[in-house]
Amino acid sequence: MRVTIFGTRTYDRQFLTAANAAHGHDLSFLETGLDSATASLAAGSEAVCAFVNDSLDADVMEKLAGLGARIVALRCAGYNNVDLDAAARFGIAITRVPAYSPHAVAEFTIGLLLALDRKIHRAWSRVRENNYSLDGLVGRNLHGRVMGVVGTGQIGALVARTLRAGFGCDVLASDPFPDPELERLGVRYVEVDTLLREVDVVSLHCPLTPGTRHMINAATLAEARQGLVVINTSRGALIDTKALIDALKTRSVGGVALDVYEQEAGIFFDDLSNEIIDDDLLQRLLTFPNVLVTGHQAFLTEEALGAIAETTLNSLSDFEKGLPLAHEVVAAARSGA
Repeated sequence: MRVTIFGTRTYDRQFLTAANAAHGHDLSFLETGLDSATASLAAGSEAVCAFVNDSLDADVMEKLAGLGARIVALRCAGYNNVDLDAAARFGIAITRVPAYSPHAVAEFTIGLLLALDRKIHRAWSRVRENNYSLDGLVGRNLHGRVMGVVGTGQIGALVARTLRAGFGCDVLASDPFPDPELERLGVRYVEVDTLLREVDVVSLHCPLTPGTRHMINAATLAEARQGLVVINTSRGALIDTKALIDALKTRSVGGVALDVYEQEAGIFFDDLSNEIIDDDLLQRLLTFPNVLVTGHQAFLTEEALGAIAETTLNSLSDFEKGLPLAHEVVAAARSGA
């Protein structure tokens, strides 16, 4: 099939091209993201490949269908940016990559926590200016502290296991489906509100749904333990950014490490070093010395990129052959949920 791939970077081209050697699709790479204004660029393609910050609303679905597209393959796990009802209405199949490399994101999460807690990012900046003073760089041990993990799917389970077995932390977790293996390690499952009241650090690893949107908000932060450290490598909109900034200003939140941001579309994945960014919330976040922000790179390992490319192209080949789609995402009405 001819496949139009939106929002590509050098690494996307490299790994998708390599994986395509076994599939033989006609790949057309575009740097621009997918939205209503750019959907026409997919003309002539039966398949479209999109990323986490592309817009796949009803208007885009209608335009893609009118251009002859029959499948959208998401090269990411999240699909909250997709109007699944519209996709079903216009006869467009949606596939995703549910698990590419849980270790990539879990390891990055631990890396962010260590960098923030031990102020590695600040020390690195100082040394580059020949400032070797240790004032202001006092951190804390992870060992023996109370850690919270919200969502213990593949990624969250790895983070919880590392914190518990690797660092000797007390770990509380929250998930509708407790993991018996984690419980045997001593991880204790509680409700989210209880978790936030008792932990020193909370790490978010759950999907973005209407029920989890802004789960970290003014009310939950007001009930949280003083000095709570917040880590998010999952979905940006799990956190109400304004409420988080207010909590940082009052010192009730002791530190924040984010690899995702709720308004990251149009900012992350691009070089804007010569531009003026008019997102006041993001710019305010970056002024705090106890905040560490990275540009949605937790997934970015060779192993993960290879798995994403292979899974994405497998889905396209299965669709072309009329085979069942192992990673299809369907609307609730169609799935029976």
